[in-house]
Amino acid sequence: MALGVGLGGVLMPPIAAAPYPSKAIRLIVPFSPGGAGDLVARALAKKLTLHFQEAVVVDNRAGAGGIIGVQITAKSTADGYTLLLSTSSTQVIGPILQPHLPYDVVKDFTPISLAVLIPNILVTHPQTGITNLAELIALAKKKPSTLTYASNGNGTSSHLAGELFKEVAHIQWLHVPYKGAGIAINDLLGGHVDLLLGGISTSLPHIRTKRLRALAVTSLKRSSAAPDIPSVSESGFAGFEVIQWFGVSGPSNLPLPLLKTLKIAIQNSLSALDFKDQMTALGIEVANPSEEDFSAFEKKERMKWTKILKANPIQIDPPS
Repeated sequence: MALGVGLGGVLMPPIAAAPYPSKAIRLIVPFSPGGAGDLVARALAKKLTLHFQEAVVVDNRAGAGGIIGVQITAKSTADGYTLLLSTSSTQVIGPILQPHLPYDVVKDFTPISLAVLIPNILVTHPQTGITNLAELIALAKKKPSTLTYASNGNGTSSHLAGELFKEVAHIQWLHVPYKGAGIAINDLLGGHVDLLLGGISTSLPHIRTKRLRALAVTSLKRSSAAPDIPSVSESGFAGFEVIQWFGVSGPSNLPLPLLKTLKIAIQNSLSALDFKDQMTALGIEVANPSEEDFSAFEKKERMKWTKILKANPIQIDPPS
């Protein structure tokens, strides 16, 4: 054991580093409570709390299409006590559509682990009278720019799904961005917007009680949690696919031993049977993070969506 020299030349034992974690961990969710990301974050935080025997606290920091919460993480200390629920919207799609962000999604973050994959779903309030995609398209063409669809915010995957569908279906409808799915779905239930594109987990309880009507999912195949709901792809738009994913990231320069500790904790949590059962019931697919490195996965996603968005240019409003 190495010894240090104290006052008066007395040899002193080195001060041991504090074990990790020795205090609460903050998991930032860059959207409002009630959405798919929030549901995943809270379930994951519960499992991580049991794993670490220290509280993992969800901190919702909504606003500007996720930029506010993401920026907090980018500027935090790389000590493992501030983590981000990173998403396809904040780490891939948003930066492609809005290149001038107050952070660099590649240089300012350490991808730790992919967590889940979630199809978006298009739902409507029953008062619209729309029962399927064909009726939606017919009405949108009859009354262009009158139907409104809500999304989780500018630059999110739900926004992208709406704009891509507008292109392939040759319709005009109005985008209404929110700070998260929880707020958006409340306005849809209240009849303030006509439709919503968002994670299936948020809408599924209201579909089951018939307060909302499902039109289609944006995954290539139907969801096992709702097998009676068709996909956009099978409804005349072959190959249409826009899904959300969620993972966990930290600020840049996260020490390698800490990265390994967090990776193991997250993967153990994702592998827990009760966690998988909870996600499956919500229509969420738990990722197998051991299949591919998260940073490599993000790189492939950026290449894929850069190509798609060059072929289908989409303009979005600046974040408010």
